[in-house]
Amino acid sequence: MPSLPLPPGSTLGIIGGGQLGRMLSQAASRLGFDVVILDPEADSPAGRVSAHQIVAAYDDPDALTALGRAADVVTFEFENVPADSIERLAEAGALVAPGPTALRVSQDRVDEKTFLNAVGAPTVAFAVVDTLDDLVLGLATLGVPALLKTRREGYDGKGQVWIHAIEDAPAALESLGGRPAILEAKATFVRELSVIAARDWDGHMAVYPLGENRHEGGVLRTTLAPATVDETTQVRARARAIAEAILDGLDYVGVLGVELFDLGDDVLLVNEIAPRVHNTGHWTQDGCVCDQFEQHIRAVTGWPLGPTAAHARIEMTNLLGDEVDAWRKLSAKSDERLHLYGKAEARPGRKMAHVNRLLGSI
Repeated sequence: MPSLPLPPGSTLGIIGGGQLGRMLSQAASRLGFDVVILDPEADSPAGRVSAHQIVAAYDDPDALTALGRAADVVTFEFENVPADSIERLAEAGALVAPGPTALRVSQDRVDEKTFLNAVGAPTVAFAVVDTLDDLVLGLATLGVPALLKTRREGYDGKGQVWIHAIEDAPAALESLGGRPAILEAKATFVRELSVIAARDWDGHMAVYPLGENRHEGGVLRTTLAPATVDETTQVRARARAIAEAILDGLDYVGVLGVELFDLGDDVLLVNEIAPRVHNTGHWTQDGCVCDQFEQHIRAVTGWPLGPTAAHARIEMTNLLGDEVDAWRKLSAKSDERLHLYGKAEARPGRKMAHVNRLLGSI
């Protein structure tokens, strides 16, 4: 196992070749690291900006062996990587960050909420749903409306359905294909906030200012950061304490995203966590000296964590599907910075790019 910090010229392995892997690779290159990507797509967005790509499934044992031998440290860009793959790498002696525990916890919504409550990060009330009887009992306990979600997978509004009456329970459960599920009580919140935080191998932490998020159709549309927060409240301190409790509880190394419901009166509930760089942290690319991607590279390679203070207020907007066709117009605006993901096909609802609009210096 290599000693830390890793010197420039070392190799970073990234499992996943999407836009987050692409931006991680670009950040690693700025710090002098070589990057090898593992992804089943031969022409992946991250693979095209990296030194090398291994084209194989995420659980391919030969590919994982090759990745472990090539890389001085291995990380991942999204949480649907099989946790067994991360465990296999760690057991083979590879340096892996974040570790398999964080991945396993985040991949199951019941395990995630159970963990969060255990470390003092409160969530909405919930019920485990394996059968229709479980669902009916959960609705009677939590009330309606309530949100039914698959326990595993599902993102950007997929794999979930609102239930407004108990008699709708059978159809709702059927719509999820009979998969194990979780029923969540409705959170009556003022707004959704998010916090991006990092932890290094020695337990040092760095927390970015809060972002305020707006969704459309279950997909993040915009993040405004730093979020406007009344200085007389404890919202910032509470969000930081929640993020730090999660990082410590997972013995986490790297950047983590935490989505929060702001209920007002200094009450925050955790919606979900993401053991990776996060869409709501893209604003840091143009609002901070050290963005979330460089921060993740610093954390996993043993470098000192970078500063998290914002020097500008940013509105980040996701470009979905053919909205990316406006790149000429967007690239000509002096107060906006366009970040393209290099995806070949612009499908409806697919994240193709984002724009960071400068709202003023801080």
